[in-house]
Amino acid sequence: MRQIPVDTSAATVMVAKTPQPKVRDRRTGEIATDAETGAKLMTVDVMFAANDEVEILSVTVPETGISGDLTMGTPAALTGLVARPWENEFNGQKRHGIAFRAVAVTSLATTGTASKAA
Repeated sequence: MRQIPVDTSAATVMVAKTPQPKVRDRRTGEIATDAETGAKLMTVDVMFAANDEVEILSVTVPETGISGDLTMGTPAALTGLVARPWENEFNGQKRHGIAFRAVAVTSLATTGTASKAA
């Protein structure tokens, strides 16, 4: 599957919604796990501001990659953020979008604001 690295060096990132378990199957409530490590997957909604635009992104991250107190409004760093285009067909309807995945989401609240790399 194609992965597109996302440059976060010039972006401002803040937590929009606290981490929640990623549900694999809504009917059974089964929680998604990482295929390679078996780690439980979480989703963190973040406000991603860059290039005079702001979006809310839902980022999937392994539970082990969440560090610090990630409450609403907390400045955060996204490590290893990638975008993955997806497409599927369900009940005859084609759907597509972009899924975001990160290695880690780290609170910057204790370290102050992140310095932007040049």
